[in-house]
Amino acid sequence: MGIRPRLKPTQLAKKLLRIREALDLSQNQMLERIGLEDQLVRQNISAYERGEIEPPLPVLLRYAEEAGVCTDVLIDDRKKLPAKLPGTPKHKP
Repeated sequence: MGIRPRLKPTQLAKKLLRIREALDLSQNQMLERIGLEDQLVRQNISAYERGEIEPPLPVLLRYAEEAGVCTDVLIDDRKKLPAKLPGTPKHKP
């Protein structure tokens, strides 16, 4: 009777990479764009995009804002990113 590992989104890493590439940004530029260059390093972005570690919620929120999508689009494997990024979020800021 052990603790079961929590469910993790399987498409998150691919979505984060797609967002950065759609915005035509390097990993360092993405850090600057999301305003976290003082808290994170390029290797964090790389690890998120490879699925080695999951980004904290504030990072997901910033990615979603830059991509113009709601955070559930990033988290929910059943939902896809819009074909054109940045998109238009369905919620109001």
